Amino acid sequence: MRSLHLAGPEDAEKLLKLQSDFHTEIGIDSDADHRLQAIAPLLDGSPHGAIWLIGPRRAPVGYIAVTFTWSLEFGGLEGVIDELFIRPKVRKRGMGGEALSGIVKSLAEAGVRALSLEVDMTDDATQRLYRRNHFLPREGYQTMTRLL
Repeated sequence: MRSLHLAGPEDAEKLLKLQSDFHTEIGIDSDADHRLQAIAPLLDGSPHGAIWLIGPRRAPVGYIAVTFTWSLEFGGLEGVIDELFIRPKVRKRGMGGEALSGIVKSLAEAGVRALSLEVDMTDDATQRLYRRNHFLPREGYQTMTRLL
C-alpha cells in the first residue's frame, strides 16, 4: 500500500500532532509527555508494536497503531489495533479501509494469527468501517480493564 508508511523516530512530531487531535476528539486526557512516552518505544523498533502513518509520509492524514500479544487461543501472535485515526476533513474517502486492508495483509504475511480492536459501542460509523473490513464482535465477550 503506497499510503501506509511504518513510522520511525523522524516521524514523532507529525505523529504527536495527529495523536493529540485524536485524543482530543474522543476525550482521552493525555498531555504531550504522556503521548511521547507511549509512542517513542514503538517508533524506536520495540517488538511490542508499531505505528504506521496513513497518507503521504511528509503530510500524513492519519495513523494506525498496532500492539502485539501472544495468544494461546489463536495459537500465536495477536495484533491489537490500539488507535486508528484519520483527520476529520478527509474521512469517508476510503483511507481507513485501505489502511486496515494493508495492515491485515502485512501482519498476516508476518505470521500474526489474529487482529483485534475495541470500538465505541455508540460509534455506528466506525463500527460499519470495521465490519466492512471483516472485524466482528465476539459473542459472549466483553473487554474489561484494570488500570495499574
